Amino acid sequence: MRAHKITFAALAVIAGLSLTACQNDDDAAAKTDPSPVTTASPSSGDSGSDGSDPASPEASSGGKDTSAGTGSDKPGQAAKCRTDGLKITAIDNFIDGDRDGTVAVEMKNTSGRDCVIAGFAGVDLKTNAGTLSAERKGEPGDPYVLKSGKSIAFSVTYPLNETGGSGVRITGLVVTPPNETKSVTLPWPGKPSLPVTDGSGEPVRVGPIGSAGQGG
Repeated sequence: MRAHKITFAALAVIAGLSLTACQNDDDAAAKTDPSPVTTASPSSGDSGSDGSDPASPEASSGGKDTSAGTGSDKPGQAAKCRTDGLKITAIDNFIDGDRDGTVAVEMKNTSGRDCVIAGFAGVDLKTNAGTLSAERKGEPGDPYVLKSGKSIAFSVTYPLNETGGSGVRITGLVVTPPNETKSVTLPWPGKPSLPVTDGSGEPVRVGPIGSAGQGG
């Protein structure tokens, strides 16, 4: 995804996408990449129609997956999660007293089959001054087998506008799942604006998949 540099008051950040490769225990696949596929931890809560909590989303449990489902070109190996098979939503996850604002972005597997997801999603904020791309923060975890009907989330953090001025108004949130080119545009659920700085302020950051609720 191409990011457009914002020219106002030297405010700029860099976006990035990354994908961590995944494999299961299948004997044939292990000959090319022995790295294990792990599963995301379950959670409870109430934040959507499926009852999952975007701040600590559930994917699947039970440790390493050895029968990841179908959808791959290799037997016994789950395909990567695709944009069209994910329901993507976002909520404000800011807690009073936090230094930065936080938005939790949840991705629910609606494809009808298990899929694998890992790394970083692409995140861009649409603003009245242009498109602002989020910087990656943290290290990506092991690939997750996202079970059909389950959810996983990541965090987006941003500086709070405490200048008293109108700042840079945020008009939308653009999310691109890892290793995908198709994006989804969502309403921005967080605070309405970013501060205008001389370039020394905190950037907008995106945590790795599974980072929501972990300070990612």
